[in-house]
Amino acid sequence: MNAQLQNMARYHLPGLFEFYDFYRVFLPLFREHREYFYDWCEIASIYGAPSDCVWGGGRACSGDADARDVLSLVDDFGISARLTFSNSLLAKEDLLDRNCNALCSMFEGLKLPSGAIIHSDLLADYLAKNYPGLYLVSSTTKVLTSFDDFILELNRKEFSYVVPDFRLNKEFKRLGLLTSEQKDKVEFLCNECCNFFCSERKLCYENVSRRNLGLDVREHKCTAPGGDGGYRFSLAKKNPAFIGIGDIVETYLPMGFSNFKIEGRGLGSALLLEFILYYMTKPECQLEVREAVYLDSMLDLF
Repeated sequence: MNAQLQNMARYHLPGLFEFYDFYRVFLPLFREHREYFYDWCEIASIYGAPSDCVWGGGRACSGDADARDVLSLVDDFGISARLTFSNSLLAKEDLLDRNCNALCSMFEGLKLPSGAIIHSDLLADYLAKNYPGLYLVSSTTKVLTSFDDFILELNRKEFSYVVPDFRLNKEFKRLGLLTSEQKDKVEFLCNECCNFFCSERKLCYENVSRRNLGLDVREHKCTAPGGDGGYRFSLAKKNPAFIGIGDIVETYLPMGFSNFKIEGRGLGSALLLEFILYYMTKPECQLEVREAVYLDSMLDLF
């Protein structure tokens, strides 16, 4: 791997509420044994939303940890917290939701700037007006598969980061032409398992949005090849859009990109550990990290 890197890889990890117990164990380990982990990466943020969150989107996940405990944890470790507010079907009346507004107020009070990952322009305008302390992230749930549309999104001043559709990950010719300012805003989704040619991705996200709004709808059943098999990291690695650690160090960092999002909400803390072992942990130290987490926490292995 290239030893001379222009940037530090900044990872954005999943399950802020859902994996609170996991992070209670892992974050002290990461701080106290930094030698176990690659020196070219850091944890930039942890994202998620509580269960039954009206503004939530992307995944229908359970996350029942108390918000005060969650925020105290990330504050202690100097990590930015992000609310996954990527519901694509919000109406004006939904903006008055007390729980979501209360969360925004709490997140504005942290030491480090906190953010919100959003889809709805209606919500973007509302947050900018009422919670200007939150930075905004354009969600991959917009499914912007056109590179021209992606550039337009990057140029929107209200967004600090933009997560492109994973199918744009390897468009190196056009990615290389972005300005430094644009590159700083790109946040690549690394480990998507969804079929590269799936045409139902937007429908799937809309289904989750309806469910988070409390509507009585059936769960979307993907008809793309492999869509009924659930998440498999082994399959994600075979995806044409997969970004591995070799890609990060040898291609993306030298090109000037530094932000990388790890998918994982709703997949379980055991799989989250596998992502951390792969993306952040030196191979010779993976056993120590695995043992420390297994011995000190209850992972949902079954």
